[in-house]
Amino acid sequence: MALLKALVVDDEAPARRRLARMLEEAGVEVAGEAEDGEDALRQARALGPDVVFLDIRMPGVDGMTLAQTHLDLPPIVFCTAYDEFAVKAFEVNAVDYLLKPVRPERLASALEKVRAKQHASKQAVAKALHAVAPANGTRIVSSTRGEVRFFDAKALTRLWASDKYTVFLADGEEQLTEESLSTLEQRLAPHGFLRIHRAELVRLEAVKALSTEDGFHEVLLTDGQRAKVSRRSVAAVKQALGL
Repeated sequence: MALLKALVVDDEAPARRRLARMLEEAGVEVAGEAEDGEDALRQARALGPDVVFLDIRMPGVDGMTLAQTHLDLPPIVFCTAYDEFAVKAFEVNAVDYLLKPVRPERLASALEKVRAKQHASKQAVAKALHAVAPANGTRIVSSTRGEVRFFDAKALTRLWASDKYTVFLADGEEQLTEESLSTLEQRLAPHGFLRIHRAELVRLEAVKALSTEDGFHEVLLTDGQRAKVSRRSVAAVKQALGL
């Protein structure tokens, strides 16, 4: 079973530490801790946790507002001392609602729900990939909080590996797909994509320039992104670009 990665959000440090300790004892990796909604949003986007344990009443952006306005957040488990927000919590598709002080058995139940949701999401992505992404097609499937979205690789300039995901820019935001970079390389090669680095795949028609500095190479893409070129790939890149 894959190790869950969690972000703990609470404006009270003792509460954060207690929950973080309980999660670690339950075999969960605590990737980060945040003390308010704005910090939580930054860390969620930077760390890519599997679940956010989120307090509700916090200064600035409170937990409920954060969940209501940022639907791209990972699955949420609310942790609060107040029971009056339970209905609203499930209206924003919270996985669970824990009352402080959190009891170990309730935490264990919440973690099982998170794992079940994660499994269901992976199955949905796999089904969508099987249904709409033929071996020679250009459609890429992305899933965020249960919503499956489709993108055409021909509109992208770059895809890169990050942890267990492949990442790409579309609609002004970073999107994630569980399809590996190696699989995408094979599928998109007939459509003008080239692996230029262990973690980088680019569309050759989008390459605007190839630069070299201190022996390191990178390509500049038409949308302003840059991608590193590994030394072993330089010759292939130059040949593909007609250099």
